[in-house]
Amino acid sequence: MKHIIAFAGSNNSDSINKQLATYASGLVDGVKVTILDLNDFELPIYSKDLEAESGVPENAVKFLDHLKKSDGIVLSLAENNGAYSAVFKNLFDWLSRAEQKNWLGKPMLLMATSPGARGGQSVLQMAVDRFPRHDAKIVGKFSLPSFNDNFSNGNITNEELNNQLKEEIKQFQESL
Repeated sequence: MKHIIAFAGSNNSDSINKQLATYASGLVDGVKVTILDLNDFELPIYSKDLEAESGVPENAVKFLDHLKKSDGIVLSLAENNGAYSAVFKNLFDWLSRAEQKNWLGKPMLLMATSPGARGGQSVLQMAVDRFPRHDAKIVGKFSLPSFNDNFSNGNITNEELNNQLKEEIKQFQESL
């Protein structure tokens, strides 16, 4: 059985991106899903000096191990001021020090959502541009605008948007 990991680029306990990643990963048929929480992988702020002194932290290595053991990645990025959240950027920095091509060529469904009408499109585009340089195989991407209007009780309530996500999931599933 194929195994995928799903996580949000957020450490908020009520992360809307974690809700979206959990929902989307549940739509992938015939796979084992592991939901990761960035709060379980606390890391010091990356610095070259800290890396030289202490090496790559154990939690970054553990996260990378989850990536290595998976067959695919479902990631929904939080957007803070048009960019990655600080917690995700820090994880990404540490992962790239442990393994520069840290996405390991795994099929990735890349998503973002926000309470606003743009649905995290700025951070999504940033990742689409950057992640392939780290061996991401982005096979689907999805932006959910106006989260509070389009998501309720663990589901996307807007039928058109839900169908768009299902099309992206189909591409993701075929790539596993």
